[in-house]
Amino acid sequence: RDREQIIHDFIERVTEYKATVKRVVAAELATKIVETLAGRNVQRLVVPADLPAMWLPDDLTILQDSGNLSYEELGDSDGVLTGCALGIAQTGTIVMDHSTQQGRRAISLVPDYHLCIVQVDQIVGLVAEGIERLTPAVRAGRPITFISGPSATSDIELNRVEGVHGPRTLDVLVVGM
Repeated sequence: RDREQIIHDFIERVTEYKATVKRVVAAELATKIVETLAGRNVQRLVVPADLPAMWLPDDLTILQDSGNLSYEELGDSDGVLTGCALGIAQTGTIVMDHSTQQGRRAISLVPDYHLCIVQVDQIVGLVAEGIERLTPAVRAGRPITFISGPSATSDIELNRVEGVHGPRTLDVLVVGM
């Protein structure tokens, strides 16, 4: 499959999981982050300590996490902004290995809203390709988090409940053309 088809498939599958996905060019990323957060009424934003400064909106309260924010502070925030390790087109899955621009696992699971930035060169076609790319993170002992849309689970009667094990709302900005 060609690269453009892989990116298209990723966006389509992520959207099937009730996530909102927008494709943006790198030069517009900072503006799209501000617009997306404003659309969700985010005022208090959790970010990993190593998130690029250009991604940080000026008019919000930024809660930079270096492992120092409590679960209560994370839960009281309006959301989190992170990067990711990769995206998998086959399943519409975003994968975090909690390295650069991703922060610790708790920041992707506790806040009720997650805005995730995915670069087009991070998108692979197949699960096997994604697993292969994760090998260094696994060998380093880092946790791996697979995100396929907003958090959801079902009880024994198959009643779907969202937001039990992570954010209820997921927005994704796919960067690059």
